Amino acid sequence: MTQWVENPTGGRDRGPVALARAWAEVLVRPRRFFRGAIAPGDQAPGLVFAMTVVLVEEATRFALVSGAAPNLGDSPALSALFGLAVATLFVAPAALHLTAALQTVLLMAVAPDRGGISETVQVIAYATAPCVFAGIPSPALRTVCAVYGAILFFVGLHEVHDTSALRALLAGVIPAALVFGYVFRGFAAMEELIIWRGNEVCLRIAELGAEVCVALG
Repeated sequence: MTQWVENPTGGRDRGPVALARAWAEVLVRPRRFFRGAIAPGDQAPGLVFAMTVVLVEEATRFALVSGAAPNLGDSPALSALFGLAVATLFVAPAALHLTAALQTVLLMAVAPDRGGISETVQVIAYATAPCVFAGIPSPALRTVCAVYGAILFFVGLHEVHDTSALRALLAGVIPAALVFGYVFRGFAAMEELIIWRGNEVCLRIAELGAEVCVALG
């Protein structure tokens, strides 16, 4: 699924090396990436990219988080493989395209000269790049992954659909919450990381055994 015979004009290269290069580029130079790497109708590499992110994230979570892998019988290994297959081959593509459809509807109100749904699919897919680390059981790291992914998503909407940053934010806040807050468990990570105590807000970094609190008002 990572190799095609020829590339569409202006689209992404195919293959594992191209996937790795796209991951690095979107993390380091997102504006340049979204301006030059997104082509109409060229959503297949983006879909493979998102599926690869989900595969790595879920495999890491199954390996490091006790009870995260499904238990479907006497073979934990086969159960984990089945769970990975379902998440990667079925859940990820379905969630990607449903979110892209929702995002397209929301963009109608703010971006009359927007790109097509295939471009939106690619924006969502490549914005998931930081979430390759979201399976590691660290609330701080998972929060960073979710926030950075949401930022990449808004940058992508702004660049690809030629709309203002404010309109991209307004149109993208609900899809971003669904993808990075719920699918990649960003909200759950924030609940573990940020604690409210009366008029104080505390940041708990479990890995360091540290807690920093700030009084409000």
